[in-house]
Amino acid sequence: MSIPPHSRRKSKYTPRSRASGADAVRTSAMIASLDAEGRETIAAPFGHALVDLAKTRVDIVGLSADLSKYTDLHIFAQAYPERFYQMGMAEGLLMSAAAGLAREGFTPFATTYAVFAARRAYDFIAMAIAEENLPVKIVCALPGLTTGYGPSHQATEDMAIMRAMPNMVVIDPCDAVDVAQATRAITDYNGPAYMRLLRGQVANVLGAYDYSFELGRAKLLREGADVLIISSGIMTMRALDAAQVLAQDGIGVAVLHSPTIKPLDQDTILAEAQKNGRLVVVAENHSITGGLGDAVAKTLMTHDVFVPLRQIGLPDEFLDAGALPSLHDQYGITVERIAEQLRRWVDQ
Repeated sequence: MSIPPHSRRKSKYTPRSRASGADAVRTSAMIASLDAEGRETIAAPFGHALVDLAKTRVDIVGLSADLSKYTDLHIFAQAYPERFYQMGMAEGLLMSAAAGLAREGFTPFATTYAVFAARRAYDFIAMAIAEENLPVKIVCALPGLTTGYGPSHQATEDMAIMRAMPNMVVIDPCDAVDVAQATRAITDYNGPAYMRLLRGQVANVLGAYDYSFELGRAKLLREGADVLIISSGIMTMRALDAAQVLAQDGIGVAVLHSPTIKPLDQDTILAEAQKNGRLVVVAENHSITGGLGDAVAKTLMTHDVFVPLRQIGLPDEFLDAGALPSLHDQYGITVERIAEQLRRWVDQ
């Protein structure tokens, strides 16, 4: 089946222009790539991975809700313009069209901001995609506290929303390596998937570890005798950095990266949580309600594993707007704040 021609229009979502002095710091800090400073980065890992996959997977199509540039889908659109659909600022239409294409045998990648998919398009995703168990891949930028533009753009509850939806796989990648490999994995998965997206210049952290993404699997990246951090997304790179800081104080911190929130790797989590009587800490760039922390707590409770458990995450409230470094410090998810909190818990 051939794909009919389609129209594209210029995005209405435009970033604020760069300015000089203090204003430049505020604006760039509100939209900057996360944890890229001082690290090796990879440009647009999702967009490039999708282009590579599309060379042999002629069923892959891309759809955007007027945000292709800000989800890195523009790279796919440039390579395969006949397989790209610009749906405009209409998230319900985006998801409905993706469902229709999936019914016709295509593998659609629908991209937008996480808040727009999780909040505005929820019913369309539930009824048109998840209930029918269609292979639509929903890939969403600005997850959690990765933008300073306030509650209208901060998807602090998206994993809780998507985790509660039957048939939906939920993925929270850590870095460029994770994003690229997870893109390949969900392409091969015959069902709906929701993936949080890090876009632009994305840090390469996991390249230094013997790591490969496997759907539904958590991976132990670092050993430690005193604390086990179970983390996802950008909090895994923060946990690794905090572990290095605490090692100087003689505190051993293990880091278990769990990029798949649903289905959760219960076996690995249970095995690691019962080692050495360690403090178990769940760290996530998400509300402390309904995300990885709740999933881990339920796993431990239902398997009668009773260990000291703590959470590092975003509060159950609408967050402030502002510069990201200040917000991350305010809400306790910087490396320094994580290390301070772990010291206090270990010393108790």
